Amino acid sequence: MSLVRRDSEVGREQAAGARKTYIQWLIDRRDGAPNFELRKFTLEPGGEIPAHLHPDIEHEQYVLRGEYTITLDGKPYKVGPGTAIFIPANTVHSYRNDGDEPAEFLCIIPRREKYGVVWVEEERGSR
Repeated sequence: MSLVRRDSEVGREQAAGARKTYIQWLIDRRDGAPNFELRKFTLEPGGEIPAHLHPDIEHEQYVLRGEYTITLDGKPYKVGPGTAIFIPANTVHSYRNDGDEPAEFLCIIPRREKYGVVWVEEERGSR
């Protein structure tokens, strides 16, 4: 079944383990998507997702608005609108919005019955 939906039609919830960060599941298994799920994240000013990894899940991301720092395996990158990001499985990554404006990005993940997250106390080689 095809689907067309605005993000304003989807509720948003606090992202697990994060601070001042919200997630919207734009397209997921409940919509009949057989292979991938599409999420939209909003990092409010001061928002942060601590260092973590996913053993079996890659991420493809695209920044819609705002600027934030994403750290991948200890290396920080300042990103903004128009930036595409690939995060392989098992890559430690974190997000931080030190700006005055909200930042938004899309994140596509493979559909899995179980979605593992491993929280990492210290970023590898950073901070």
